[in-house]
Amino acid sequence: MTPIVLPVFPRGFYIGPLFIHYYALAYIIGLMIGWRLVRFMASCKPVAATGEQVDDFLTWAVLGVILGGRTGYVLFYQPGYFFTHPLAIPRVWDGGMSFHGGFLGVTVAILVFCWKHKLNPLRFADRIAVAVPIGLFLGRCANFINGELWGRPAPASFPLAMIYPGDPYQLPRYPSELIEASLEGIVLFCVMLACAQSTAIRNRAGMLAGIFLLGYGIARIIGECFREPDPFLGFLPFDTTMGQLLSIPMVIAGPCFIFYALSKRAG
Repeated sequence: MTPIVLPVFPRGFYIGPLFIHYYALAYIIGLMIGWRLVRFMASCKPVAATGEQVDDFLTWAVLGVILGGRTGYVLFYQPGYFFTHPLAIPRVWDGGMSFHGGFLGVTVAILVFCWKHKLNPLRFADRIAVAVPIGLFLGRCANFINGELWGRPAPASFPLAMIYPGDPYQLPRYPSELIEASLEGIVLFCVMLACAQSTAIRNRAGMLAGIFLLGYGIARIIGECFREPDPFLGFLPFDTTMGQLLSIPMVIAGPCFIFYALSKRAG
């Protein structure tokens, strides 16, 4: 089949003298939509937090995503480069964010915030977990528009193979960003939203968080099978990628959270 030749998309647009990157816009829109959804979910019985507390947490979430995401990228993906070029670490506008790092950053933010406000951290994390796939979907769409994180070479029989404008080999490739957007974003969001409708599941503090951990870990591991590994890392032992290795702890932790939630009395 004839592959789709992608045009060169702009990485953003100008508003006056200010250049807005699509990736930054995806973060902003994802946080805004997620904030409204978490506000609603937190009010569902059993109540996890007040609307004002969710509003206050938005700033914590932004800091957790940015600081954790950048720190994770520096430590997990290119520590050698950044430790020899420390001035490049804060240059987030040049790209380089790690979901797993951002996840850890938000986890720390949840723990500290809930301790400060005397909230149940598992119940609060449950509500936030429902909204996370929204940001994941938008982030992957931004990756696609930017023409980054290409897929692996696709067979001739694959109907949606794409040739990326920045690919020096001009090979037909899997649209890995769209595959990951579908798995981590659409599919996972539908699962989380369906589970969140159940009062019985919401009553089990930590259940939704566990479902998210397990679901994301599986989705990321599958999605990475279609994605070309980062050129500065390549394939790791057993032909795995860094994204897959970082997702394994999530696949292990997810069932642990679910088991813990089921073992505790509901309410």
